[in-house]
Amino acid sequence: PKPFAGKALAMIFEKPSTRTRVSFELGMKKLGGDAVVLERESSQLGRGETVADTARVLSRYVDCIMVRTTKESKLMELADNASVPVINLETCFEHPCQAVADVFTMRERLLSLKGRRLTLAWSVHPEPRPLGPTHSVLTLAAMMGMNVTLAHPLGFEVDDSVLANSKKLADEAGGSVQIVNDLQAGARGADVLY
Repeated sequence: PKPFAGKALAMIFEKPSTRTRVSFELGMKKLGGDAVVLERESSQLGRGETVADTARVLSRYVDCIMVRTTKESKLMELADNASVPVINLETCFEHPCQAVADVFTMRERLLSLKGRRLTLAWSVHPEPRPLGPTHSVLTLAAMMGMNVTLAHPLGFEVDDSVLANSKKLADEAGGSVQIVNDLQAGARGADVLY
């Protein structure tokens, strides 16, 4: 079946990504639709057009807009001014599509996630990395009733509002969220080490 026949998707990439672009572009095409990729250098956004104007113009041509940007505010402005759905491909604060893919993989391997132990561990990287994937995996795993351990050194905390919301979601789903500052202690007994 081709449920997206006659539908068009615009994908705005301010941050390049091989997996995100290929998976959504090919997914759209395999379901019968078309995908247009707009990179900063090849669009009016790179030459001074406002985000609001871009949202209104694209809404006349496409059925959905996806955006990968470093700025949460840009995503929100696009969504506020578009008349079609806007999907977050990634910001520094959230990476929901990555989280969905990761949780699907966990579920595929473990069958049930409720009560399973997930450790989100920090690792050394030569450049500062955004917390988007961590925030999104933490939130979704909590929703699934997993027992999540954040294992990180002091000074590398997640956003307070994300932590509070995740603890609430975990509690409602029968899971938990805890924080430890020792990687070995946090990883001990984990079903999944992320």
